Amino acid sequence: MKIRLAALALFAALAGCVREPVERVEWTTMGTIAAVQTRGGANPLAVEMVRKTFDEVERLLNAHNPQSELSILAPLAEEEILEKCDAGMRECYKTAFRLMHETGGAFNPRWRGPGKLDLGGIAKGFALDLAEDELNWHKDTIGASDILIDLGGNLKSVSGVWKVGVYEPPDAASQPTTLALAPGFACATSAEYARGKHIYDGRTGLSVSNNVISVTVVHPKSAMLADGLSTVMFIFGRDEGEAFLKTHYPEAKAIWLMR
Repeated sequence: MKIRLAALALFAALAGCVREPVERVEWTTMGTIAAVQTRGGANPLAVEMVRKTFDEVERLLNAHNPQSELSILAPLAEEEILEKCDAGMRECYKTAFRLMHETGGAFNPRWRGPGKLDLGGIAKGFALDLAEDELNWHKDTIGASDILIDLGGNLKSVSGVWKVGVYEPPDAASQPTTLALAPGFACATSAEYARGKHIYDGRTGLSVSNNVISVTVVHPKSAMLADGLSTVMFIFGRDEGEAFLKTHYPEAKAIWLMR
């Protein structure tokens, strides 16, 4: 079966000794490719639940839509945003602002300037967490198939263990890294070899220039944190990034590909 590489350069394959065929359904949302992979048969109900969740996040948190909740709330102060935002989206706003304070503004949802707000560095992971919650809530209805959800290369295992490979450019000197994502585990990669320079240091507003080719963050519970922390790690670089993880998020692990 052909599996398309996702935008952030992670791919999912069959896990170890498991020989059941994998079904993959993918579509476009939030400016990237979304997908649901199932093992043990197709699961259209699970796909539909994930699709609806992703659509709701895009509707409310789209920084490019002037009518979205995010755009309407952007001029407000942090406290007002957290008070007035949709309750289902509040955790995404809270975590983005928390990372901003913890990183001294390196991760900055206001990097575009005063009165503007962009949760692009964390919203995809947040959407994965919401989708997992929805699937787990309805697990008796959707059945027992193994499920992996993918949004732009941010991955989360809902059920089953999934073998995941970290993509490396053809000229990389190191050996490819593989991971096993158990249920609840998530990973996200920040890199510039696929989309060019698009990662900005929120303290300066300038694109990042360092010796990091890519960094993948694995988190045992939160795709949102894996997403946001992969951006933080790329901005900080290996030494500062590892120190930050040890202090603030020791449960997370970073996998580095350096020049």
